[in-house]
Amino acid sequence: MAKKEYTYEDICRDIKSRNYYPVYFLMGEEPYFIDRITDLLLNNVLKEDEIDFNRIVLYGADSTWFDVLNAARKFPMMSDYQLVVVREAQLMDERLAANKLELLSNYMKNPLKSTILVINYKYKMLDRRKSLATAIEKNGILFDSKKIKEYKLPEFITQSLRQRSIEADRKAIQILADYLGDDLALLNKELDKLLVLLTNLPVKKITPELIEKNVGISKDFNNFELKSAIANKDILKANRIAQYFVRNPKLHSIQMVLPAIHDFFTNLLICHYAKDKTDANLMSLLGFHHPIQLKDYQAGLRHFSALKAFNAIHEVRLADARSKGIDATSSLNSSDILKVLLYKILH
Repeated sequence: MAKKEYTYEDICRDIKSRNYYPVYFLMGEEPYFIDRITDLLLNNVLKEDEIDFNRIVLYGADSTWFDVLNAARKFPMMSDYQLVVVREAQLMDERLAANKLELLSNYMKNPLKSTILVINYKYKMLDRRKSLATAIEKNGILFDSKKIKEYKLPEFITQSLRQRSIEADRKAIQILADYLGDDLALLNKELDKLLVLLTNLPVKKITPELIEKNVGISKDFNNFELKSAIANKDILKANRIAQYFVRNPKLHSIQMVLPAIHDFFTNLLICHYAKDKTDANLMSLLGFHHPIQLKDYQAGLRHFSALKAFNAIHEVRLADARSKGIDATSSLNSSDILKVLLYKILH
């Protein structure tokens, strides 16, 4: 019986060990993990000479659930397994009709052991209370592919690099997290690009300089440095960074900058109201893994009271509304909005 809550790492580990399940129902809002698990199965289950007769790939835009079931019920030819992959299954039906739901549930209750059925159900979720989800969890894997929270992105990048036996300093990791964000496909594309560049270097380490030269993200003018300047109330540096952002709107749009400032002050409030303000406890509350990550928050605690942090969050929300045209009384452009925000926060 499969575990009801399988992690991405668990699933990948089993696939690499050739420990397969008859059903993989991959659902949820993060397409990256769904694609990676599917690709891993495509590359591992069948040998090259088994693929032609034992791999079936269907697409939701031009298939039905009956097509899926008919394919799944076939037997492999000269192979231990048949692999059936359904991409974009969420496009098949806006709603599963009762008869189709029953047919699917019946198959999932007793899936063919020689078939590995992989269903990509992106951006949607099965109701775990229904019989279909229960049957999948009992005999296969029902995986909820969740978005990675912003504060966990540095940890995700660190783990991704560790798996590739590559090091990166803290600042480089934070720069990548700030500017590539939760687009994991783009993030890994840029990581792969950096790894290629490291191939011929004696030290396999990603630095801010390497990122600046090859990804186009400045190590000196980024969200990470802006948050640090704000935390230390370095008005001159904060405004220099803001001017740089204004000159590079495609890379530093205000919609990317405001969430970073908002998150800083939100976390600062957590620090303010923590009864135990030791480094260990604050690190635990903020999900940090090294004391150096607290540096800006320790500075922030000195320069911003809890009330000032509340007011800063309020000003960020007003700036966000203005940037989206919600505040009809404001005629400020993105440049002016950012300048006004920094003035109100830092004075």
